[in-house]
Amino acid sequence: MRRFSPLLCCLLALAISAAPAVYAADDGATKVKKHIRHQVKSHKAYKIKSANPHKIIRTIRSSTAFHAQAQQLDTDNAVFSAPASGSLQLASSKALIVNQETGETLYAKGTDIPTPIASITKLMTAMVMLDMHLPMEEMLSVSDADVDTLKNTTSRLRVGTELSRAEMLKLALMSSENRAASVLGRTTPIGTTAFVAAMNRKAAELGMKNSRFADPTGLNSENISTAEDLVKMVKAAYQYPDIRTVTTTPSYDVPVHGLRRMVEFRNTNVLVRNGTWDIGLSKTGYISEAGRCLVMQAQIAAQPLIIVLLDSYGKNTRIGDAQRIKKWMQSGGEWAKRRLS
Repeated sequence: MRRFSPLLCCLLALAISAAPAVYAADDGATKVKKHIRHQVKSHKAYKIKSANPHKIIRTIRSSTAFHAQAQQLDTDNAVFSAPASGSLQLASSKALIVNQETGETLYAKGTDIPTPIASITKLMTAMVMLDMHLPMEEMLSVSDADVDTLKNTTSRLRVGTELSRAEMLKLALMSSENRAASVLGRTTPIGTTAFVAAMNRKAAELGMKNSRFADPTGLNSENISTAEDLVKMVKAAYQYPDIRTVTTTPSYDVPVHGLRRMVEFRNTNVLVRNGTWDIGLSKTGYISEAGRCLVMQAQIAAQPLIIVLLDSYGKNTRIGDAQRIKKWMQSGGEWAKRRLS
């Protein structure tokens, strides 16, 4: 048998003992490489593709996760951020609070951005109709021409229903009845087309430079304005006693064609109905393009205020914003401390 030198035997033993460690290191490196490749593939799998911006907006508005995360934001323009002590942050995309007597601005956000205003339009409809001094007791009839074919909205005011002009005004403003508003414009001596032109002339007279009206109902998204312009419109509408009265009426019953019982129409502003507010004028609005809207004249903390809230993302957000404004004013917020001398 061939004899090996002691040195060669030692080297051979060392090589044999190190082999498992080398194999283990190679195996570990292989696992690491496989893990890295898996991570890269996962990253590629979750790579964001270009998305429809309208879908993004809808997703954001309906995402509870987004709302919860947004509560942690601390920026002046954060719609959903929680209010800091003494500050006021509203969920409405555009908002303006003005002292009706002094013109002092107490809060402003996005006030010069033109936006659809939905049924807030009906305040202009009412002013233009009242300016014509037509007989308010005259009976008017709902016709097929008053049926909404643009948005296909429904109405409890059936075709053939006859009400006085005063009652049509009440339903148009208090309950935001689109057919009633259409009747008011259509039955004037000048007809609907010329009536809309008169609405735009009235807006120009009031200095509403960034406003345009397209129909008497507000269903057309081409009825646009800004929060600044709407303050002017609310101030003007407040000068009409009929508008103040009907917009602050909680509910009203009317006879409807084809029905035996009277039909109750309620004020679309729940704050008018709950009786805890001192509201002098109110109008709500909604179409998908405009979001939820609310304008009011209200007495809060000994100040006559005009409040404009536009494009609220949720059904109750505009009401929540109004409640936050009231609480802020009553608690002596930073602007609320400026009392009338």
